[in-house]
Amino acid sequence: MSSKSNHTKNQLPKIGITIGDINGIGPEVIIKALSDQRILNFFTPIIYGSSKVLAFYKKKLKLDDFSYHQAKTIDQINPKKVNVLNIWQDNVEVKPGTDNEDGGKYALMSIQQSSEDLKKGLIQAIVTAPINKNNIQADDFKFAGHTEYYQQLDQADDSVMLLCHEGLRVGVITGHIPLSKVSESITAEKLKSKIKTLIKSLKRDFGIAKPKIAIMGLNPHAGEEGLLGEEENNVIIPAINEFKQQGELVYGPYPSDGFFGMSQYKRFDAVLAMYHDQGLIPFKTIAFDAGVNFTAGLQLIRTSPDHGTAYNIAGKNLADETSMSQAIFMAYDIIKARTETSEKPSKPNPKAALPKGKNDYQESDEDILVEDLEKETQDHKLEDLDDVIENKSNKNKEEKPKQSSNHKGRSKKPFIPRRKSAVNKGDQKKGE
Repeated sequence: MSSKSNHTKNQLPKIGITIGDINGIGPEVIIKALSDQRILNFFTPIIYGSSKVLAFYKKKLKLDDFSYHQAKTIDQINPKKVNVLNIWQDNVEVKPGTDNEDGGKYALMSIQQSSEDLKKGLIQAIVTAPINKNNIQADDFKFAGHTEYYQQLDQADDSVMLLCHEGLRVGVITGHIPLSKVSESITAEKLKSKIKTLIKSLKRDFGIAKPKIAIMGLNPHAGEEGLLGEEENNVIIPAINEFKQQGELVYGPYPSDGFFGMSQYKRFDAVLAMYHDQGLIPFKTIAFDAGVNFTAGLQLIRTSPDHGTAYNIAGKNLADETSMSQAIFMAYDIIKARTETSEKPSKPNPKAALPKGKNDYQESDEDILVEDLEKETQDHKLEDLDDVIENKSNKNKEEKPKQSSNHKGRSKKPFIPRRKSAVNKGDQKKGE
């Protein structure tokens, strides 16, 4: 997507928010996430939907703190208010908890109008509320989900569905496809493209100068050296080695159960899982209430909460808005990260360009530790990993003074308003 943003340095960024399925929890979490007026110090929110729908939920759920400015076109918005663009005038009947044609119809209208404004540079990012992947299908929307739609809109060669929460980032090689098709879909070309896309996004969108990435295996025990499958030996390991030869910090393959079960994700900037559930089950177990789905690899910026429509609690004032709040502020953070990157001088620092050891990069204690872990766990079982970590860490502390990491994330996020919620983790339907 080649369109240029109309946003200037002295203006607050404009973040579009699609309304999602009007019968799901989308409108509720939007209202709750935007009820604190302090958010207007950071950006101008623009909801693409209907003031009638929002008024319905505001009254039904007694969310009196929420106020907004109505507009028919984006040039009529108030930069100091929460804005609602009325993109339809129909008197649609809202039926919370109901899966029907209207839910898909108006969700699609919201996506399409916001996409037009995004392409024109009238908004700097889009945050998508949950949709029903079935009822939204139409002649002009035949996609498995938001990720595939926005990749086509951006005309990007590739993208990565990246689930994020604080320092935890989990992407997937194969997304919304049947499990029976996963193995045949994992090719060397696809794997290398995803890794390359992820590395670029971690640098540009998260400010990580030298990202460290863990690659999961496809088969149990990461194939057990070919005993339980050949994909690791034939596809995954050669791809990892190719990136290592280029000086990238790419490691694996690791068995997903032991890797997440022993919290080894904390030692990496991102994790690439082979398929949807391999990555999303552990991610949502760890960070369901506050996770964000980010479409990495695009010129446009798109985030969303990591849950679905949750029809079972829609209209009951039970939905937790934390994930929506985090999605909005992640969009804001990425806008800032890209702006700061684009404003840096292009002239390289001669000192920074000097070679620093192997692969022209000075490895930190943490990098050396991960490489040593790989050498000492070649069977990929990780049973004795905790002992190895403790021994290595103690050894490094004795030999060297503590060094600062060269690949930490960006600075602390700004204020994020929060609300108490009565929702139970199991009630908010999972989806992305």
